[in-house]
Amino acid sequence: MNVLKQAQAYLLVCSLAVVLQPVRGLTQQNSDASTTSLGHTPAEHDAQRDFDFSLGIWKTHISRRLHPLTGSNTWVEYEGTSVVRKIWNGRGSLGETEADGPAGHLEALSLRLYNPGARQWNLTYANGKGGTLSLPTIGEFKNGRGEFFDTEPFNGRSILVRNVWSDITPNSCHFEQAFSDDGGKTWEVNWNATDTRVINESAAEKTTLQPAPAEPDGQRDFDFELGSWKIHLKRLLHPLTGSTTWVEFDGTSVTRKVWDGRAQVEEFETDSPAAGHIEGLTLRLYNPQTHQWGLYWANSKDGTVVAPQTGQFKNGHGEFFGQDTLNDKPIFIRFVWSDTTTNSPHFEQSFSDDGGKTWEVNWITDQTRVAYESDKAH
Repeated sequence: MNVLKQAQAYLLVCSLAVVLQPVRGLTQQNSDASTTSLGHTPAEHDAQRDFDFSLGIWKTHISRRLHPLTGSNTWVEYEGTSVVRKIWNGRGSLGETEADGPAGHLEALSLRLYNPGARQWNLTYANGKGGTLSLPTIGEFKNGRGEFFDTEPFNGRSILVRNVWSDITPNSCHFEQAFSDDGGKTWEVNWNATDTRVINESAAEKTTLQPAPAEPDGQRDFDFELGSWKIHLKRLLHPLTGSTTWVEFDGTSVTRKVWDGRAQVEEFETDSPAAGHIEGLTLRLYNPQTHQWGLYWANSKDGTVVAPQTGQFKNGHGEFFGQDTLNDKPIFIRFVWSDTTTNSPHFEQSFSDDGGKTWEVNWITDQTRVAYESDKAH
């Protein structure tokens, strides 16, 4: 587990959160007309505001154990900043964190999404070098203390990971990550972070996060998506069954850049008189090593991020591929973006159940740019 991987826990701390549904997101029917739309808070709290304390701009001091689970007690220190913004009207958050110390530079993006059914949070992160999103750490807050758990490989074996938020005040919070290699009987803390709120946020935000280095090829390929849009969506009701029954939706989307354009967050919302409501997030992450993009989706029903579609643009034409199951059968998924140099980009999703020999289109989206880009679209 490298430095940035170990940063997972903390960089989720007062840091970052989001995403359009590739696989299940676009295929699943997130169409409950009773789902609360963006801009309207549910009547019941359901713990969805538990991470509100993290919103804003922070100075962070980090201590990291260099060699966890080895008996070593050598630590290194970092100083940095974190900017956290809410999404889904507070049912999620997205943040950017940067820190520096003797052991190097940390840069990460973190996505926190609330699952209203489980009344828990799913926390995922990505680091600035890899451009991929981690598996989720899952948990909840009780009496002002948040505990989140997952399992991870470490030095060739599986360990338990525990992330804890505590000492939460309006202007400070504390985070620690601990590992256990004995099934949770004992825990060794390997990461501590104490964050202090920056009071003058308007001034700090202009200087907190530094510009990205020189742009690798492909890093700006999704810039056409930035802004506010009107959406017209057509969805095939029963893919790969021979059915030709389609339903149509209309709605809005807003796309904003993060990491100075090396990532994007899209909030997506549509409605259909026949099929109900779809509300989702897309997180697009650029991988500077492969010069490709990973597209991650989550929907408002469960706050769970699905496996990514991965690919790139060539001559203004973007193709992205992934794998999933449909009706208990493995399928391939293909995303295609076209007309990206116009104010009406076109998107299609297709499925293949014969190894890519043939493809059936099941999701078509046409967008029209809103002349005066305004977040009021949501």
